[in-house]
Amino acid sequence: MLFLDFKAHFEQFRIFSIVDIKKWDNKFDFRRLVEWQQKGYIDRVINRWYVFSKPLRQEDLLITSNRIYAPSYVSLQWALSYYHLIPEGVFSITAVTSLKTHHFKTPIGAFSYKHVKPSLLFGYRLMEFEGMAYRLAEPEKAILDYVYLNPSVRTQQDIDSLRLNRNEFENLIDTERLNSYLGIYNSKSLTKRVKLITEKLIQHV
Repeated sequence: MLFLDFKAHFEQFRIFSIVDIKKWDNKFDFRRLVEWQQKGYIDRVINRWYVFSKPLRQEDLLITSNRIYAPSYVSLQWALSYYHLIPEGVFSITAVTSLKTHHFKTPIGAFSYKHVKPSLLFGYRLMEFEGMAYRLAEPEKAILDYVYLNPSVRTQQDIDSLRLNRNEFENLIDTERLNSYLGIYNSKSLTKRVKLITEKLIQHV
């Protein structure tokens, strides 16, 4: 197996797994992966997942986040920062999943996943990037995921500490969608805490 042939097939994947390779060639000699790592052609991200050794773009990392721990979608702090709803830059890719809570520290970056029940895996967009797609929370769902998974956010002072951007909140948040999604959680406590946010950041809610 020539590396150039291998690369020509898998480069479009951004990240590829042992399973992907077996589907392509069930006679593949996996000793080649060790050899190509030693030559600096590929890097192992986590067990059974690899990328080509080259600079990765933000979208490559988001695709990676979705693929190495599925089902999941990018949300929480990373999504809030992406939408400029919080002022801080977030360097770890944060996501929610129906699998157990997990954190991966890898050679290409850190990936953090928080568990929610399967019925709460909704409210994300499919973002297209050069023939691939990744799942990113809608701004309303990113807010709900964060508040739901951080029950300590319950007072006006707690909300103030988040430093949510009022202008971006008013421009981005569809209150009808927010309330529709909120109803799926069926949580009086969450509803009360989210109401504190909307009353503070949106006039005439």
